[in-house]
Amino acid sequence: MRTDGPAGYFFLSPWILGMLLLTLGPMLASLYLSFTDYNLFTAPEWVGLQNYVDMFADQRWRQSVLVTLTYVVISAPLKLAVALAVAMLLARPRRSQGFYRSAFYAPSLIGASVSIAITWRALFSDDAAVDRVLTALGFPSGGWVGDPSRALMILVLLAVWQFGAPMVIFLAGLKQIPRELYEAAECDGAGPWRKFWSITLPTLSPVIFFNVLMETIGAFQAFTSAFVVSSGNGLGGPAGSTLFYTLYLYERGFQDFRMGYASAMAWMLLLAVGLVTAVLFRTSRSWVFYNDGSS
Repeated sequence: MRTDGPAGYFFLSPWILGMLLLTLGPMLASLYLSFTDYNLFTAPEWVGLQNYVDMFADQRWRQSVLVTLTYVVISAPLKLAVALAVAMLLARPRRSQGFYRSAFYAPSLIGASVSIAITWRALFSDDAAVDRVLTALGFPSGGWVGDPSRALMILVLLAVWQFGAPMVIFLAGLKQIPRELYEAAECDGAGPWRKFWSITLPTLSPVIFFNVLMETIGAFQAFTSAFVVSSGNGLGGPAGSTLFYTLYLYERGFQDFRMGYASAMAWMLLLAVGLVTAVLFRTSRSWVFYNDGSS
């Protein structure tokens, strides 16, 4: 340890410096700024808990919380359901299996880009491709982007379309399920649905838990798609229907130059995500199947 320790710390130094200067340092600075009135141009002025008090009295902040929670509750389960369904289809041996897996995974690589968000907005604009197809089928929609009751669903569909990453994880989990379990179930007369509910879901529950955790955290942090799709209708428009929490944080910090308020919002988001994560871990023992026989 005495001889290898200095060498080990030397090779770890880039990571340690990066953590201190690029992660821990800015986090501590943000925590301090959350208790100040800071506009980026003058010295921070200590205001204590005033930013947090103003936050809970801010109607637009409450709207952003509601929009974000709605998006998380709808998009994460739908995305995981589609990912699991496609993974189960791709788990069966077939020709060109590698091609299909790559094709279904591709949206996860490009879906978070600005170009895809612009394309998505163009597809769902008034009298655009989606609108024309629905009208031809006898379902006149009247547009999506400018409709407050439908604008959020555009972002939900974009999130669901990016199901490739959880699909790959589900696929790896499905490959680990012993085939003997399915064979024994068939001998007992179990059908496809019984095997799915009694074998696939319980055995896959640790993988499901991991995907639920990661997708939930990711949904809370969504920003790019809402920023691009809402452009032209005001930030978070129309009528605040796409005002994600991160979008309102950006508005407060970089448009209104209330960086202290934005820092307080960031720490509230961190606490909220931490609370949701703790609840998921706390409740996981009741539905996640473990190899030691507990559940």
